Amino acid sequence: MRLIKLICISICFLNCEDKQSKNKNAIKTETPQEVVTDSIATDITAKKSISEDKIAPEFPVLTDSNTAMEFFLEYEKKNKENKVRITTDLGHIDILLFEETKFHRANFIYLTKRNYFNGTQFYRVIDNFMVQAGNSDDKKTARKRTKIGRYLLPTDTKRGFKHDRGVISMPSGEIENPHKLASPYEFFIVQQHGGSHFLNGDYTIFGKVIDGMDVVDKIAKVKTDDGDWPMKNIYIRKVEIIK
Repeated sequence: MRLIKLICISICFLNCEDKQSKNKNAIKTETPQEVVTDSIATDITAKKSISEDKIAPEFPVLTDSNTAMEFFLEYEKKNKENKVRITTDLGHIDILLFEETKFHRANFIYLTKRNYFNGTQFYRVIDNFMVQAGNSDDKKTARKRTKIGRYLLPTDTKRGFKHDRGVISMPSGEIENPHKLASPYEFFIVQQHGGSHFLNGDYTIFGKVIDGMDVVDKIAKVKTDDGDWPMKNIYIRKVEIIK
């Protein structure tokens, strides 16, 4: 179970580093392409599952960033929801999504409606820094990404938001990604008291916690392995729209 996690973490790093602690304060992520490739290579049943569970016409496969941007440009006009509840093993976290970062808001709402986050995990946790979620070592998550598509989102960092405690931000993929385009499937919540402002300007803040920071603190304090993965998996059981 840990093997895929160790392989993914070893190859997927972000460009941003805390000058005081390069190892602990670097935001890591996996790109959709890496996860899809690994799933197809290691799970023979993936193709069968995809063929048996065809995507409805209203859910096109987002094949690249341009396709995704065109899709979300229209999607955000008709899907104005901006509050979601993340139910975890340790409690629920309510998030307000910012209208100013409309593509990232629309992306999160879209993935919520596709039930993508259900069953994913908080896979990287560093106390007094951040908790990162939206991934898993379960092949079901890779298959979900295959169905939705391979795409990245552009950074949107000039809206005046800062990486204060409680904001939700989107990590970026590093491989062949000089502009730090955002990995759409993952997110992190700043847990550090006083904020993690060294991240400002590199990663897109698209929301904030409006209830449940006590749950974020509980998650941040769990015991982790050497790769910052919780020793006991912390699942996102459900993400639902509340407004």
